[in-house]
Amino acid sequence: MGWTPLYLDMQDKNVLVVGSGEVGERRARRFLQSGANVVISSGHVSNQLEELGAIYKPRKELSKWADWADLVVVASGDTQLNQEVSSLSKDKLINRADHPEEGNLIVPSSFFIGDVQFSIFTQGKSPLMAKELRKRIQSVVNKKDILQLELQHFTRQLLKEKVEDQKKRRDYLYQILNDKKINELLDNGKVEQAQSYITQVLENLH
Repeated sequence: MGWTPLYLDMQDKNVLVVGSGEVGERRARRFLQSGANVVISSGHVSNQLEELGAIYKPRKELSKWADWADLVVVASGDTQLNQEVSSLSKDKLINRADHPEEGNLIVPSSFFIGDVQFSIFTQGKSPLMAKELRKRIQSVVNKKDILQLELQHFTRQLLKEKVEDQKKRRDYLYQILNDKKINELLDNGKVEQAQSYITQVLENLH
């Protein structure tokens, strides 16, 4: 299947999670934290998920809640139940935790460093390596990278007010990225001083 990475805005979307084991709970939590409405069927709802807003519905109501859902997560240990839910959800976005290739949506390993989100998908070959790759990325991306990200955002907003040409804006952003003084300020965590310096540099742009 031709998988491609996408980010979905899940605010106020409806998600049915079938299965409340480790995988089901982890995915329910992710969607709840993204602002989705989450119903869990099969198993139980942990206190933590209840506090986040998850609601439990019995298995006999699966058809109703599959119809309600925008996205269905199949994560139970019951093969027959998984097949039943998949059949009910054939026109939906569906994530199959047991057999990803039989669904049409992957929920990759994902984590934040500051405001930067990283997602790792190994085509289902090795969850262990996904964890190892995550550790390596976390060891390489440092605080200065995140500060530079914030500074680039700050500079982009200023440039949009002063420079219409997108290529020129990009050239200025590269200059900021490689500016020796700015990098020295960021090395010392002096973001406000770096912003003031950039404001002065860009003041005379037309």
